[in-house]
This record gives sequence, structure tokens and C-alpha cells, in this order.
Amino acid sequence: MGTPFIVDELQHDLATLTTDGIVGKKSAFSREWAENMREDMMTAFWSAIQRPGGAVGRGPRRWYVEIHPEQFGGFVDLVTHPWVAAICENALGKDYQIVEIGFDVPFQGAKFQPWHRDFPSPPETYVDRRITSLAFNLTGVDVTEAMGPFEVAPGTQYVDGREWKHQMFPGKDIWPVFQSKAVRKFPKLGDISCRSALTVHRGTEHASPIARPVMVLGVDAPGAGHAQLHDLMVTQGYFDSLPDSVQKHLVCRVVDELVPVTQKHDIEGLVMGADPV
Repeated sequence: MGTPFIVDELQHDLATLTTDGIVGKKSAFSREWAENMREDMMTAFWSAIQRPGGAVGRGPRRWYVEIHPEQFGGFVDLVTHPWVAAICENALGKDYQIVEIGFDVPFQGAKFQPWHRDFPSPPETYVDRRITSLAFNLTGVDVTEAMGPFEVAPGTQYVDGREWKHQMFPGKDIWPVFQSKAVRKFPKLGDISCRSALTVHRGTEHASPIARPVMVLGVDAPGAGHAQLHDLMVTQGYFDSLPDSVQKHLVCRVVDELVPVTQKHDIEGLVMGADPV
């Protein structure tokens, strides 16, 4: 499982998340565990890309795929990891909701994305400065400069943004503001990052022949309202096998038979690539 969770680090990590809008946990899982995760992601990708609605474009040569928890052998390990559970409970409340599991995958030729956030900001965040949704990311490769690393503008989770296009895409005239704050992330296999879904970010140009899949776990505070964008489903047998601590947080349908996911969270502004600034 990698390095153990140290309780004394929690307050520091929560403070970093609150201030920067992003925080990381190095070596949360073993490299072998992360390599198995990558295999699960790429198997799901090649299946999804062959059916209508199975994968959604997030720019040239870049896709997003939602999956069922059962398609990811490490799902329970991830959502029960002590650091993940502690961050969720302390940042979002003890009744936090697991609403999304999926992955992004850029290939060679992927372009810069426009600066964006994942959802419009609610008043709880831009007025009260309270985080109501989190995105956990786990890389499937050791990220290099050529692999189009994730770029984030720390501290931007509290920016209002209501005047932006779809309340998610700042105009190009203010991109230099985010570029001046930009930090590129180079995680290794086994690392986890956690960010507010509102921290402004983008994928960068991908020149490497090696794809860069990254797992995404979406978690909401009660009432945040993003579960309707997704459609998590599990079979009865799988649900019954889950620990109680997972069952009570997982927002899902229990079905007799899984059906392929049709992607709903199509972010229109990401379909086209963007020019870097």
C-alpha cells in the first residue's frame, strides 16, 4: 500500500488544500498497484472508444472515460485509503458522497487546453470560501515534461468566475493571470493528488509517444449536486461485497447487470485545443 498515513500530517495537508486548492500524497500506493490501475484504464479505454458515447473528447487526442467501480480492481483500495477518507471527511463533511470514477487520457498530439475549472462555482465557495467538491487524481505513468503534464494555478479555487463563459472558462485576456501562477505537476506511480474541482487548471501539449492516463475520483459535499452528471452503477453482488464505509458514501444505482456508461459530463469548451500563452 505504500507509505502509511500519518495523522499528524492531516492538518498541514488540509491547510494546503484550503490555501492552494491542491495537495498531494507521495507514494500512497505501490508502483505495482498503480501499474495494475493503468492496465485497467487502458483496457476500459479501448473498449469505450469503440462505442458511441463511450468516451468524450477533451481536446485533440485527449479523451475522458467514466467507468463502473467494478472495472477498476483498486476501487475499494482507493476510496478506503486513510488519507483519501480523511481528506474527504475533513474537507467535505462526514456525509461526503463519492459521485464519479473515470479517467483522462491524452495521447501524442494532444494540445494545450484552455484554462478552466470543472464546474461553475457555487456561492458556498466564492462567498464563503468553502470547498464543496474534490477531484482525486492518480497517474498511470511517471510523468515527464514531454507527456503534457497537468498545469494548475494555485489559489484560484475562490475566484468568482460568474462572468466567464459557462462560468468555467476565463477569457483569453486574463489567461496571463493564471499563467503567472502556473505550476506543472510531475507525479510518479503511486502518488495521489487532491484538488478543488474549481482550482483553475489545464492539460498541456503532449509530445511523447507514451499515453498519460490519469484516474479521477470525484467526491462531493452533501448538496453539491454533481451526482446527476454521472451514473455510477454496481451489481448487487459487488455492492454487497463493499465495506459499510464505502456503501454509505457511494452514490450509485444497484443493478442486475451493468450496461456501458454513456458519458454525460461533456465540457463543451474543451473540445477544441487552445493556443499557449
